[in-house]
Amino acid sequence: MFETLSYLTLQHYWWFLVSVLWAALVFMMFVQWWQAIFLRLWKTEAQRDFILNAIWKHHKLTFSVLVTFGWAVFASFPMFYATSFGWAYLVWMAILFLFIAQSVSFEYRKKPNNFLGQKTYDIFLLLNGFLVPLLLWVAVATFFTGSNFIIETSNLVNWFWNNMHITSWTTQTYWLEALWNTLNWWFITNISLGLTLAFLVQILALLYVINHIKDVTIIKNAKKCLKIKSIIFLVVFLVFVFKIMTIPGFNYDPKTMIIGLENFKYLHNLLDNYFIYTIFTWWTVFVLLWIGLWIFSKSRNGFWFSWFGTFLVVLSVFLLAWFNNTSFYPSIVDLQSSLTIQNASSSYYTLIVMSYVSLMLPFVLMYIIWAWWVIAGKQMTKADLKKGLEKY
Repeated sequence: MFETLSYLTLQHYWWFLVSVLWAALVFMMFVQWWQAIFLRLWKTEAQRDFILNAIWKHHKLTFSVLVTFGWAVFASFPMFYATSFGWAYLVWMAILFLFIAQSVSFEYRKKPNNFLGQKTYDIFLLLNGFLVPLLLWVAVATFFTGSNFIIETSNLVNWFWNNMHITSWTTQTYWLEALWNTLNWWFITNISLGLTLAFLVQILALLYVINHIKDVTIIKNAKKCLKIKSIIFLVVFLVFVFKIMTIPGFNYDPKTMIIGLENFKYLHNLLDNYFIYTIFTWWTVFVLLWIGLWIFSKSRNGFWFSWFGTFLVVLSVFLLAWFNNTSFYPSIVDLQSSLTIQNASSSYYTLIVMSYVSLMLPFVLMYIIWAWWVIAGKQMTKADLKKGLEKY
């Protein structure tokens, strides 16, 4: 079956799969932001316990999607994996340790005689909830604004102990420079995209509270907070859209593979593909309309409508990054080191084998859907919390 497909088609297939996993991971990030707001929005200890016990099971699904994404990237685009995970390691190590802190905090915050104390674990949850979505999405923004790395394939045959790496990073901050990259004011694009995700998943978290928890006071507080977060999200989202449509992009010639800058590249990508244009523009409008509807409506089903629209909008953003002969991981210090789906992918035969393995992904998705149904299939009440064997 996959043997009949061309090498380029398989590369397209795998980038689409990676994009789907990214979009799913972004949607699952609402658990992180829920932690970031629970200390501020709900003041009493009883309300905090109620909220945390409603969400703690979800964080395991988030981590499962993250691991699956890492496996997919390693299998399909090993050069990207080696460059990003190997050298931009400060951000990925920070995210990993924050996930570890999250799991430990859920487990021990309410345990008697824990040596750090409940407040310390609550702070860990707060940091996890704020920093993970922000760092993850600023990392994604470098798909459009570039990173500081050089690819030296000659090291494959002429290597010594001091130059045994194919990829090298040119800064000592190993990706953290993306937070203040002043070239073409790209840090505005990076930060605006990071904040867009941060407030988007916070909105999803609030909508989930309204949908899943049966408590009048909590729902009332959530709706008040939803108005403020929606306004902030709209502002930073518009800044990101303006920047991404006006910054120069990284274009390459598919015959010579020479990479250069093209003005309004991502705007051209959007207009040149009807599918991407449709899901990006229309579903963005639908998500914004649905958020507004659930703010002023008594309905409690806004989460289920909004998460699907969020998934499609995020998917379209990832598709913009590679479509139409675009470098999806550009280098700003050496344009010819920029990675594309053609020069960063595994070999043809590896992609064929891994494509058969990818047929297991629907089972992973079905597991996630089933787990969601079990966890969130009915509204949670305080009586359910009293019945629980473990409290977090």
